[in-house]
Amino acid sequence: MNRLFNRLFFVATAIALLLFVALWQWLQLNHEFSRNQIQQSLHLELAEHMAHINPLLSQGITSDAALKEAFHDFMLLGPSFEIYTLDPNGKVIAYDAKEEKIKNHRVDINIIQQFLAGKHLPLLGTDPRSLDTQKIFSAAKLINSQGLHSGYLYVIIGGEEYDSWQALINAENQPKIWGATIGFWVIFALLLFVILLHYFTRPIHKLAQDLTNLKTLPISENLTLPERYRGSLEISQLSEHINHLLQEIQQQQQQVKRQQQAKHDFLLHLSHDLKTPLTALLGYIDTWLILPADERDAVLIQYAANSGQTLQQLLAQLLELAALENGQIHAQLQQVELASLLNEVEKTFAPRAKNLGISLQFKLERPSQIYTDPQLMRRILNNLVDNALRYTPKGGTIQIINQQYQGQQWLAVRDTGAGMHQHEVDALKQLSIQPAHFSHNQPLPQLGVGLAIVRQLLGILKCRIEIASQPGIGSEFKIELVTQF
Repeated sequence: MNRLFNRLFFVATAIALLLFVALWQWLQLNHEFSRNQIQQSLHLELAEHMAHINPLLSQGITSDAALKEAFHDFMLLGPSFEIYTLDPNGKVIAYDAKEEKIKNHRVDINIIQQFLAGKHLPLLGTDPRSLDTQKIFSAAKLINSQGLHSGYLYVIIGGEEYDSWQALINAENQPKIWGATIGFWVIFALLLFVILLHYFTRPIHKLAQDLTNLKTLPISENLTLPERYRGSLEISQLSEHINHLLQEIQQQQQQVKRQQQAKHDFLLHLSHDLKTPLTALLGYIDTWLILPADERDAVLIQYAANSGQTLQQLLAQLLELAALENGQIHAQLQQVELASLLNEVEKTFAPRAKNLGISLQFKLERPSQIYTDPQLMRRILNNLVDNALRYTPKGGTIQIINQQYQGQQWLAVRDTGAGMHQHEVDALKQLSIQPAHFSHNQPLPQLGVGLAIVRQLLGILKCRIEIASQPGIGSEFKIELVTQF
């Protein structure tokens, strides 16, 4: 019953039966109308002939006592006629019936006048034997010997006895007619709707079968519905939409795989970054422990402390990266003096650069204000400078320069470190746009967690970054600065 075919079939069959009943009623009414029109037309002049052949009626006599015998003779014509005489106002005067059968003693004169005027038939007039029934009739005006209008002769066509016999015959034949007709229509509706519904629901059935077959296929395959749904524009459009959704699902599934691979590679690189200071920390401590007490050097403890600080910094960066990816950090944008921002960065890294024997140069070509979050921008610069210090050898140079390029302010961080190969730069550029685009077949650039944080922070500040590098020469990271609201 839940199938579309079954529901459509039962609803359509019920509608067909209702239409049949309505059509049957209309045919009945139309048949009754036609029958009344024919009978009234055939007996149009009946009352006038009766009045002409009867000596009393021809003289305009309408009294009950004088016409009893005449009415009895007229009733010999058949039981389907009822004869009445009326006064000029339509009051019933004479009739051949029992007194208790007369329920209405006044006939509508307007209908009689329309009949005498030749109006379109059938015309239904008052039935004296009923309070609410109207029947077809014949009527004639009666004129007395002085030429005055004395009343009407009013003849009901199809009287009470005729109606009784007709009702009896209908009661006997009606069930047979209705049964045969309904049976024919039911069989016809069944055959017609089975054919039509099978034709119209065939595309839906095919679509359901194809979707069932898709469930057995692995999602890695190309999931597509065949283009074979003819005869229904809606089903064809539905199959196209389903194919479009299937393609999107496959693309998203592939994107999820790429993201998982990228995260896997990132974690491998991260484990290396964590393993290096942790190994050094444990190595220095183990060395210090196995040495005799008089040979233990405080330098080993210092090296171990340095490795611990590096490990602590990496863990802090990991927490920061997780907060960024979870959307827990938001930018508070404001106007900031670039010179003041760079001065703070210089104070932070100048001692470390001096100890490493690296020249740290800050060059501000012209004072300017930028529109940014000072705390987030400071963290970006800190990570870039920290990364440059790690990969720049002793005697190298790191420059932080602001410059105008194509009408836009840029801040560049340059170093003379080990640099990167082109495939590493390309991978980093793709990774900075969308992590899912990074190919696991390419080696992950050795940039550490710091630059992953840089990418996230630049995304929050809506700033672009451009990267250029050559092996053995150095690298350059340029950040686009926003100078106005």
